[in-house]
Amino acid sequence: MSTTSSSSAYKAIINKRSLDIAETEDGYTVNGAALQPDILPMGDGYFHILLENKSYRAEVVKADTATKTFTFKINNKPYTVEVKDKFDLLLEKMGMSSAAAGKINSLRAPMPGLIIDLKVKQGDTVKLNDPLLILEAMKMENILKSPGEGIVKTLKIKKGDSVEKNQVLIEFQD
Repeated sequence: MSTTSSSSAYKAIINKRSLDIAETEDGYTVNGAALQPDILPMGDGYFHILLENKSYRAEVVKADTATKTFTFKINNKPYTVEVKDKFDLLLEKMGMSSAAAGKINSLRAPMPGLIIDLKVKQGDTVKLNDPLLILEAMKMENILKSPGEGIVKTLKIKKGDSVEKNQVLIEFQD
């Protein structure tokens, strides 16, 4: 008998179709149905998945951690996945957004990587979810978007820089 852990309940919107996903002791449940996938990392964003005696090749094409949106190719067919965790779902239920626009002080690197493009310059005004820069990590391009509204005070990085996790990339005016 498997029990669903409340700390690992998610909603995934895949190509506009909503699924309730929960991790269990034995695997996962998707809309209440038990699944036990065998997932084998193949390196650099590639995976082999065995599910119900069917084989799938999966590739992570793009990961936007700010909006929790991911693009995958499963057997070369593209899928866009938006993930909402229990906190996002609770805020939604309360009529609020987890990406509530507010004053921002800085943008930090969510992971180590390489700055491959800058979308803003000093003095630019940004709004919630405006693209700020592109960070390449593990051969995937991650578009880092503004977590709120603000004016770019200082760019702490330039195109071609390698950055570490939690490194300040952009500072905003107070």
